Amino acid sequence: MPVTKISDKLSVSTQPSVEDIESLHSQGFTTFINNRPDGEDTAQLGTKVEAQAAGQYGLAYSHIPVTMSTITEADVRAFQDAMRQSDGPVFAHCKGGTRSLSLYVIGEVLDGRMKVADVAAFGRAHGFDMYVAETWLARHTSLRPQVKGFFDARTSSIQYVVSDPQTAKCAIIDPVLDFDEKSGATATINADAILDYVRAQGLTVEWILDTHPHADHFSAAHYLKHKTGARTAIGERVVDVQALWKDIYNWPDLATDGSQWDHLFAHGETFKIGSLDARVLFSPGHTLASITYVIGDAAFIHDTLFMPDGGTARADFPGGDADALWHSIQDILALPDETRLFTGHDYQPNGRTPRWESTVAEQKASNPHLAGVSRQDFVTLRTQRDKTLPMPKLMLHALQVNICGGRLPEPEANGKRYLKFPLDALQGAVWE
Repeated sequence: MPVTKISDKLSVSTQPSVEDIESLHSQGFTTFINNRPDGEDTAQLGTKVEAQAAGQYGLAYSHIPVTMSTITEADVRAFQDAMRQSDGPVFAHCKGGTRSLSLYVIGEVLDGRMKVADVAAFGRAHGFDMYVAETWLARHTSLRPQVKGFFDARTSSIQYVVSDPQTAKCAIIDPVLDFDEKSGATATINADAILDYVRAQGLTVEWILDTHPHADHFSAAHYLKHKTGARTAIGERVVDVQALWKDIYNWPDLATDGSQWDHLFAHGETFKIGSLDARVLFSPGHTLASITYVIGDAAFIHDTLFMPDGGTARADFPGGDADALWHSIQDILALPDETRLFTGHDYQPNGRTPRWESTVAEQKASNPHLAGVSRQDFVTLRTQRDKTLPMPKLMLHALQVNICGGRLPEPEANGKRYLKFPLDALQGAVWE
């Protein structure tokens, strides 16, 4: 029985005999995984015999039967769980070892420890053809991007890198440029952390995407474009937000045609991130210009829904509308139940640790602003709640930067940059 060592934890093999199983314990193995369905051929021992032999010789036993054409992610996760629960080396077998190794390799790719492009060479180095794993990954990872969230505690914002495992191409979504309103200082701490991750993962940035002009932080889109050369984009209705704030800021020279970005997305428009299919949903309500990016099985839903225990986003900013927000949320909840939803903020209800990923099914079942709530009840709830909320402390600072795609004001004659801050332009002060 040839045994191939894959790592310190895993070895794979062809079909063992009872005598082979007897020898495994003496070789240091503590767990035995059988990846063959019963009845594949007359030479296999079968689950009952293998389980009995494994138990007799002190081996934990798991039966995870797969065929080349029916491997599922659940099978991959079950294989990982069996390995994780083992307190020593794991022996896994199928008929020739390929299926066992495929389960391992697929898990490594799904979890970001291996790239799709490296699968074939990895298999050859161990004497296996990884065609099945490559085919599975081509079919499944095209729908399942890798998503890395970066939480900014200062603004409770989440920034994302969404990447294609097949091509190592990625997009950065809603990046934060650091700003301290007390000192007027800016920094690139958040953006540089994203760039460090991109470099460490060997990714190429294709897009820098904003979901809307943010009111609570500066956008780092312009800085990241300078660093990466990637295209910037936002929803096409940003021109409405620019026109609105041009008046508030009394800014006659502001271009209100969206030319500060490389591309303006229309509702329903599609695009690519590597081989990943992406499309745009117009999601107004929080702002006039808000959009959702649906990328594979992931949707980046910005300030519409928070985590289920956090409810929904406010709709009382200039141009906001609670009824429009309700309809935008319904469009998001019409996505498949298993769609992963990535929110733009988490305010950590009851002091819990930051979280930002949920699913459509979870939101429908447990978000108190939505579960069993009618449209009119939602509008009433949202309107009454918004009346109690102060305006974001950085709103007047941030919008003049963000409606320019993250560009800071140009330096004046003394080389310093200055923000313009209108007085008594907005209602909503909470004096008590």
